[in-house]
Amino acid sequence: MDQPDLRSAEHYINRELSLLAFNERVLAQALDERVPLLERLKFLCISSNNLDEFFEIRVAGLKQRIELGSDQPGPDGLTITEQLQAIHEQTARLVDAQYACLNDVLLPSLRQHGIELLARSSWDDETAQWLEQYFEREIEPVLSPLGLDPARPFPRIQNKSLNFIVRLAGQDAFGRDTGLAVVQAPRSLPRVVALPETDGRKRFVLLTGIVQQFVSKLFSGMEVLGCYQFRVTRNSDLYVDDEEVDDLRRALEGELAHRRYGAAVRLEVSGDCPPDLDSFLMRQFALNEVDFYEVSGPVNLNRLAAIYDLVQRPDLKYPIFTPGMPKRVAGSTDLLAVIRQKDVLLHHPFHAFGPVLDFLRGAATDPRVLAIKQTLYRTGAESPIVDALVAAATSGKDVTVIVELRARFDEEANIELSNRLQEVGAHVMYGVVGFKTHAKMSMVVRREAEGLRRYCHLGTGNYHPRTARGYTDYSFFTCDPEIGQDVHELFLQLTSLTQTPRLTKLLQSPFGMHAAVVQKIDREAELARNGRPGRIIAKMNSLVDPQVIEALYRASRAGVQVDLIIRGLCALRPGIPGVSENIRVRSVVGRFLEHSRVFFFGNDGAGELYLASADWMERNFFRRVEVAFPVREQTHRERILRDLNLYLADDTQAWALSRDGRYTRCERTTEISHDAQAALLARYAAGSAPVIVP
Repeated sequence: MDQPDLRSAEHYINRELSLLAFNERVLAQALDERVPLLERLKFLCISSNNLDEFFEIRVAGLKQRIELGSDQPGPDGLTITEQLQAIHEQTARLVDAQYACLNDVLLPSLRQHGIELLARSSWDDETAQWLEQYFEREIEPVLSPLGLDPARPFPRIQNKSLNFIVRLAGQDAFGRDTGLAVVQAPRSLPRVVALPETDGRKRFVLLTGIVQQFVSKLFSGMEVLGCYQFRVTRNSDLYVDDEEVDDLRRALEGELAHRRYGAAVRLEVSGDCPPDLDSFLMRQFALNEVDFYEVSGPVNLNRLAAIYDLVQRPDLKYPIFTPGMPKRVAGSTDLLAVIRQKDVLLHHPFHAFGPVLDFLRGAATDPRVLAIKQTLYRTGAESPIVDALVAAATSGKDVTVIVELRARFDEEANIELSNRLQEVGAHVMYGVVGFKTHAKMSMVVRREAEGLRRYCHLGTGNYHPRTARGYTDYSFFTCDPEIGQDVHELFLQLTSLTQTPRLTKLLQSPFGMHAAVVQKIDREAELARNGRPGRIIAKMNSLVDPQVIEALYRASRAGVQVDLIIRGLCALRPGIPGVSENIRVRSVVGRFLEHSRVFFFGNDGAGELYLASADWMERNFFRRVEVAFPVREQTHRERILRDLNLYLADDTQAWALSRDGRYTRCERTTEISHDAQAALLARYAAGSAPVIVP
């Protein structure tokens, strides 16, 4: 049989289109009647926010490459120009589906449950009077309409801000004919305004409708012929030349001020805006039809998330749950003693995040603890993790923190927390120039009778208590001397830039993890070629790296059974005869954001199981500091494999990827449905009291 070209473009899915397909699966949650109604509204908002970030980063990056003269195709064969055109076509369909979901499905359903978002056409006299007073009292004083003429050119428009283009007739105060004006809505104004309740009904009006109804009050003596919403999305990726910058923090602080005014990449305009004004706005932002989107509703759907917070209707939201706690942890007041007995494994959010906080809080007050070392990627502006580290430094512990300042959209918060840590004497480092520090590591050094002992926490997710309630991640505590030595070496590398000796148990990017993953995949292929059962199960956020995909194709051709659980983008095409017929790919999109990375290699019965901070992407393998760590305790391995099997059996929230790049919902094949996240909640968590599990 002829050997297929495993690098052929026909074997790869475009990463940008795959990411858009993920947003389509998120939007499908908003249309799923099994999901509580207000949660469906939230999923609609998430799909909108995801799309914003897609344009701010991914589309902006493609446009930059065009400007630099590059139009080279990627592994999938599409040039950048072709990608931008395909992105526009797929995004236009997605945007239409978003507004159809809002207007035709969610708003009528909310109305049936006593929650109304009132359009201007439905205001009665009493409502209109109340809103007019609200406009005069709360809105008009902070608006500054900007007439357009040769002396006052088109204003600078902030990224993703709400604006109105206003068509006028008549003369201004100086007797000049006036044609157009721009009204910018300050970010301080709430986009959703709650009306006084009547008969127990929750009623809301959008800021856009209020401004459009009363905008004439801003233009006394002139006639308003039309007032139309628009919003521009800009390039929000911060650029810092690593070779030129002397102070990374100061350079990033300077770049943050420019993020709001990066190059325009998308224009959204309300559907009632006349074509000539559409063209006028495109010219102002140097955009064209491929960057233009007409919407039938508010230009920023994400703002509707305020309704979720303003409406206290437990019957329309997911049931509240209390995270569980492993029995050994719940029954002890000394977490370090528990770790000394045996490693501890937590699965968030089904297990509480509290032990992670307790690990650091206890170390901060323990007189025997000498030092704490910590990486921070995303942890939030007001972080109990940072509180614990501040307390430790204040009490005289040696505290070293690796803060990744370039965690996208968290740069400002990370600069603030690094300042706070430095003020109390903690050693704060900003990682390695040119490499983001994405590894999730914490180490406590304690003096004990036998000498110094290292206690480590390693995770697949960020040290962020809020996201720990909404993201699925694993936390692992150990005092294994070999793992402790590896973590120690990694912190030395990050702080002193010294060369790291060969690690004993951990895999690290950018040194060795990629080669190790490919080698383990190839080992499964070799086993299968020799008549042994080859097996791979991998769970991650994204699979893009061409070399890993090629290795998986080789494994499939050899007969290795490969199951991939990939939440977001996937460039691999499963099910291609002679290439990937033994590979199955599924995506689980449910109540919680699937975020954990788990890699299992059968290894001829001596299975290897790793948890990791890294996806299988080129950036994670070669441009980030990442860690994968082995799980060797048998009970923990069995638990993780049971968890993976739940995801592989899911026929409620799972989607299967076919060779043509399309995702379809996995259909129920038994009388009993299988929902992995619901099963994990039932196994580990409860609605009212902590669940104690072994």
